[in-house]
Amino acid sequence: MIDDRNPLTRRSSGVQLHLTSLPGGRLGPEARGFVDWLAEAGQSWWQMLPLGPPDRYGSPYKSSSAFAAWNGFLESPEAEVTPEELAAFGERHAYWAASLLAPMLPDQVRFEREWAALRAYARQRGVGLIGDVPIYVAPGSYDQQAWPELFLDGVVAGVPPDAFTAAGQRWGNPIYDWPALRRRRYRWWTERFRRTFQLYDVARLDHFRAFVAYWAVPAADRDARRGTWQRGPGRAPFRAAEAEIGPMAFIAEDLGVITPPVTRLRRELGYPGMVVLQFAFDPDDPRGPHRLENHGDDVVAYTGTHDTDTLRGWWDTLEAPRRAEAQAALREAGLDGDDADWGLIRLWMRSPAALVMLQAQDVLGLGGEARMNLPGTAGGAWKFALEHGQLTARHARRLRAATEEAGRARG
Repeated sequence: MIDDRNPLTRRSSGVQLHLTSLPGGRLGPEARGFVDWLAEAGQSWWQMLPLGPPDRYGSPYKSSSAFAAWNGFLESPEAEVTPEELAAFGERHAYWAASLLAPMLPDQVRFEREWAALRAYARQRGVGLIGDVPIYVAPGSYDQQAWPELFLDGVVAGVPPDAFTAAGQRWGNPIYDWPALRRRRYRWWTERFRRTFQLYDVARLDHFRAFVAYWAVPAADRDARRGTWQRGPGRAPFRAAEAEIGPMAFIAEDLGVITPPVTRLRRELGYPGMVVLQFAFDPDDPRGPHRLENHGDDVVAYTGTHDTDTLRGWWDTLEAPRRAEAQAALREAGLDGDDADWGLIRLWMRSPAALVMLQAQDVLGLGGEARMNLPGTAGGAWKFALEHGQLTARHARRLRAATEEAGRARG
């Protein structure tokens, strides 16, 4: 069984794979089969992307609801739902159920049944579930329609220009009116966090830095260059939620240019940050937080994320100075530089971080064709899916061996 009291302090590891990337992309036998594979491989965690209805491109980060789940995950979409079940669901989720269209509610009842069965099965196998909370809601979402007073007019979300994007990124999501939320004692966020931990044991909190300061872009602009930094709410939404629902096990997504106030807030709240293997090898940045020798015990160490290439795709396109540094690190650790995928996985497993997360694509050694998302592109993303039987007992044995070697195997 997982440690309910403090699930992020035990030395462990897990695998990232969204539900849509399962063969068939649904709850049911394939999802339980993946849990079985994780247990066989000695893994403690299954991390997935947000569960809300995706946008027309398949992105779960622009969902039409911050609370509802997508009916495309259902194993039995035609299963009977009784009036009594609907009434009980409405009472249980009174704050947000009314924001949805009535025809959506039976599917949410079906999802609750199937999800509860999966979560119970995973717990029996010693596997915890890690979810994902997007910082913003989608433009025109049910949330924006139901609570328009919680969002600002005239500005949209984005990030400023940087070394990768000269015009910045104009995401287009509505921005929260934090004073309006404060006057309501952050009720919307408390209910969102409550829903999060009804579904998961742990959750990754996307774009955590926006709680300190966020980039507000004039809504009429086509890019993000004329945006401005605006002050976020800090710890207040978290303290308001903790007062009602208790401690929350978040992983703070703090990638990119992070200022000291962001790190201070993360540590004050007790949330680990993120480090990524693909950012770890830079001869010009010996103090970079992603470098293995600079890891602390307050980070979660990822081989990659849904926004990065696969480990194999990254390695195949790695420029010479970084490749040379990575190969030197493998040699120094006594690992095989010829089998780069598994050498790097074994190296990363040695991190002081309590939790290490691998992409399923990296366990399989898949190339860039299996990448989940390329930020800044609309089409072609979110389509990676496993074939039936692609994750084998041989893969499980190899991953278990690497996990045991690093002292991370569950049990």
